[in-house]
Amino acid sequence: MATLHSLKSQLGFNSSDGSGERLSDAQYYGAAFDTFTPSSAYQNFIIPQLSQLVTTLLSSRTHISVLEVGPGPWTALKDLPIRLRQRIKRYAALQPNSLLATGLEEWFHSTSPLPSLEGPPDIRRIPFHLDGNQGGGYQGERFDLVLFCHSVHVYGISTGRWFVERALEMLDEQVEGGMVAVFHYDGLLEFDGLVCHTTASYPTGVLSVADDDEMLDCFSRLLVGFTINEATVRAGCRLVCRSKGRHEEADQSQLRFSSAEVMVAFTRRAVLLPELALMIPSGRVAYMLKNPQARLNDAALALKPESIPQIQQCVRWALTHGFSLTVLGGGHSGHCILPNMAAVDMGAFNKVHVLLAAGEDGDPGPIIVAEAGCTTGDIIRQAMAMGLTAPLGARPSVGAGLWLQGGIGHLARLHGLACDAIVGAVVVGVDSGAVLCVGHVPSSHWPAGATRPANESELLWAIKGAGTNFGIVVSVTFRAYAAPTYSVRNWVLPLRDSTEARRKLGEFDELVAKKLARNCSADAYLYWDDGHLRLGVTMFESSHEMIDTPSPKTAEIEKVFGPEDSSATVDGVGVFESEMYMSGMHGGHGGGKTSAFKRCLFLKNIGSAAMVGKLLEAVETRPSPLCYLHLLHGGGGAVSDVAGDATAFGCRDWEFACVITGVWPRGDDGTNSAQAVIRWVYTVAEEMLPLSSGAYGADLGPDPRDAALASTAFGPNRWRLARLKHTFDPQNVLAYACPLPRATEGRKARVMVAVSGESCAGKDFCAAAWVSLFTEKHLTARAVSISDVTKREYAIATGADLDRLLGDRAYKEQHRPALTAFFQAQVQRRPRLPEEHFLHVVNGATDVDVLFVTGMRDEAPVAAFSHLLPGSRLLGVRVEASEETRQFRRGCKGDGVVVGDGKTTGRNGEDEEAPNFIFRNDTAGNRAAEGFAEERLLPFFHDDLRRLDKMVCSVPDFPRPGIEFRHVLNISQQPGGLALCASLLQAHFTGDWAKIDAVVCCEAGGYVFASALALVVNVPLVLIREGGKLPPPTVTALKSSSHISSVPKGLGEKNIEMGRDVMPRGASVVVVDDVLATGKTLCAVLQLLVEGGVGVEDVSVMAVAEFPVHRGRELLRRGGFGKVKVQSLLIFDGL
Repeated sequence: MATLHSLKSQLGFNSSDGSGERLSDAQYYGAAFDTFTPSSAYQNFIIPQLSQLVTTLLSSRTHISVLEVGPGPWTALKDLPIRLRQRIKRYAALQPNSLLATGLEEWFHSTSPLPSLEGPPDIRRIPFHLDGNQGGGYQGERFDLVLFCHSVHVYGISTGRWFVERALEMLDEQVEGGMVAVFHYDGLLEFDGLVCHTTASYPTGVLSVADDDEMLDCFSRLLVGFTINEATVRAGCRLVCRSKGRHEEADQSQLRFSSAEVMVAFTRRAVLLPELALMIPSGRVAYMLKNPQARLNDAALALKPESIPQIQQCVRWALTHGFSLTVLGGGHSGHCILPNMAAVDMGAFNKVHVLLAAGEDGDPGPIIVAEAGCTTGDIIRQAMAMGLTAPLGARPSVGAGLWLQGGIGHLARLHGLACDAIVGAVVVGVDSGAVLCVGHVPSSHWPAGATRPANESELLWAIKGAGTNFGIVVSVTFRAYAAPTYSVRNWVLPLRDSTEARRKLGEFDELVAKKLARNCSADAYLYWDDGHLRLGVTMFESSHEMIDTPSPKTAEIEKVFGPEDSSATVDGVGVFESEMYMSGMHGGHGGGKTSAFKRCLFLKNIGSAAMVGKLLEAVETRPSPLCYLHLLHGGGGAVSDVAGDATAFGCRDWEFACVITGVWPRGDDGTNSAQAVIRWVYTVAEEMLPLSSGAYGADLGPDPRDAALASTAFGPNRWRLARLKHTFDPQNVLAYACPLPRATEGRKARVMVAVSGESCAGKDFCAAAWVSLFTEKHLTARAVSISDVTKREYAIATGADLDRLLGDRAYKEQHRPALTAFFQAQVQRRPRLPEEHFLHVVNGATDVDVLFVTGMRDEAPVAAFSHLLPGSRLLGVRVEASEETRQFRRGCKGDGVVVGDGKTTGRNGEDEEAPNFIFRNDTAGNRAAEGFAEERLLPFFHDDLRRLDKMVCSVPDFPRPGIEFRHVLNISQQPGGLALCASLLQAHFTGDWAKIDAVVCCEAGGYVFASALALVVNVPLVLIREGGKLPPPTVTALKSSSHISSVPKGLGEKNIEMGRDVMPRGASVVVVDDVLATGKTLCAVLQLLVEGGVGVEDVSVMAVAEFPVHRGRELLRRGGFGKVKVQSLLIFDGL
């Protein structure tokens, strides 16, 4: 299947002798509009991107006006969400084809797609002029959005600059942020130095054309832009189309062509790049980029700063004008150069400084200060001259992007990843352009004017694993180690068939890799050569003494694989060239004139049946003979010694980094052959991802196919990184680094529902019904099973059939005892495994409003997991059914750990928590389940909660530095705020107010909201006060100070009291407080109530705002109050 770009080039060459007149606008639109509308990209790319653009515009406007150029028979705006279409007040269109213009008018009249228009759509039958006559009929009129959806191709030229410049003149000057948006086919349009506000691509777009002579003639004319008069030339063009296109088996009537979609959006500031070029050296990139995708791109301008102040100028320019920047270091990243973006080339920062001792406080010993324009090879060479090294990865040409996002090499098992060796850095902050020193930076390397940020430890943590997202790194300080000598030994094993391949990989994993000391690693390569499948093995052994005899471990390997095929003793530079893919495969990596595309997953137990099957399937389906799998043995050892949350690099539980490597001749860059290889890499990664413990973030970028991989790249740290991204890069200057989820302040409200219950209560059935209801209400919803993670890991370890474990209940029940034992053994080894599994399913669903998680094994999911979801709400719903109902459902067993009667166990036998809701699922059909969701779950998406949320303001650094204070009491100071809050507290209570004897509150914040609620529900108010403030008789409990208190720790404890006789013994009460954070205050209140004769089962708690990160619910559970039902109106992240 040819790309549209290559097809256009071939047709242009074939038709050069038979072309006639240039196509008129009317000819283009009348003959080919349907042809130039790729259905595969419309819903998957154009509409989502257009929705984001309109949402951005509406953030600064109450409504917008739109001019659409060449919409065809309907407007693309019709498929936007109704909430966006309702805010479009004026619509105009330029449609030069009279027939299509009439159809567009009639369509508007019959459908009313934009219901809030202030007047009829203004559709004019004229083209968009380029001669300075603005818009060809809209002189003086201004719009918020000018939209070209493929219509720019009508003019048959390769540059879109003139269209954009004319359209920019039509944007409203009174309101900032108006945009010109252009959707076009990759390779068919350039913008010649204009810098875009945002860009996105859809590489997998496919355009379909009817395979008949008339349509192919039309299609050929459309691509070349001219009539084709000669019959023989037309026939030749049809032949080219049919030879380049592809038929699908299911539909032989259509020819398909690859048509990658690109969206670029420009603001009025798109023409301002020259002003930066006057201040900063600029030009073309002076060296060959390693990434083949980046080589195909032309930046709007490559900036080449030569000093830190010039980097600061780049950042401040981007901040002032609302642009993003890309950063170019080693050139391996696919997003170091992007079309129509300004790139900061760090090539001038190429110095390496080796310091044996800095002689300063906190001196970490020998260090290496490497500037961001250096490569790994540069650093190793200069460090070796001083007898030192650093664990920087396995390839000499990679740059700072790799060190900052991981860095996996042959010293990783001994010394850790490259990011683990980082002890400091100099960074130009992208929130202000300030120069920041974080961690250990020798005083001699402090730039003039540099300061330490207030949140230095957070920034250093983020740099160590995700550093490309948080600032432009100027230099990195590494901890240095004594430089070793390497013994390198190679084996190449022909594999006769898949049976032998499975056996050899199993032996390699169990008998070789798992038994190596930390100073050794064993890489494996699966590849085809000369028509045979081969397993290549390279063992690296590092030592600080000259290695001249084989180690005992080598002898053990020879028992498995026989004598080695080759060996060498090399230093830290020579080890780069000893990689098998460089010297022993495909004639030395295809003779060196190749391009490669890679994605990397972290694997364990590569010798298991399920894993070997996927590995063999991958190499057998390779589209190019040069493709291979590299199993880099960098995990375990020092890598896994580091806790998953100790650095931003959260994927720590693995043994091999599986580098899925697609290779093709460099002369095929940009062709369909290269695209086929890239598709293969993504397909293999997608199929192996469920068997992995995550993806390597250093490879990932803005390609939409990277989204699923990126969701697993940072393990438990993903949401923390999202918050820090919002802090350190609030304007998204570095928008095209490894993708992080949107910061909590900017993303839509999200609700997670942990669905628990006994076996056959109908948990999955209810979750599916609730998803259906939310979808009908125009909210995105999904149901996932957390137990699927364990089933996948069990299948890898045992060879069980994963598909049957997931889909065949009888097969699953056969394995249930072994599954339960497997999970319990895992938890013993990895106590945080339940959290890891929960994050795995949550991180895979970042695009939904509500996520239902079934298969829960924890009886206290809200207490156990809510702190992992900053800014999101986690609810617990227990599904119950009678014994008769469950028996009727065939006596099937549940997804939890089964004991006795089938109930799932709590962790370590601790008290289970009271769920937020209980649903009795004894009736047939969906009606009861949907009614429950409508009554209990949908209210969490009500606009009143959003209104209340906006009344809580944030106060930074109060009452002490580092605290972002949420002023919850500010609700009472807003017009209608207290009444709204009391109404919501009343509505969200799940009990019966008629059975409540008292509303209880503790000073001071609780008084405000509890008194208003007590008045509304007509229930007595019981006050809890500081000791000595109430007359006797009283009951007393000890209360600790607030987590944000300015009182020194240990001095803030005090007694709280309640009147002894204010409530009858056994009363039912609702405790109301303004905030639930650590839970210390609430624990004291509950203890006081128990002392006063109130049973735990008779207490409910309602908080106005909750901060789950402080794990208040977990403290309640440990204190014996897990069965107290706790509800919160608002959820906030942070402190």
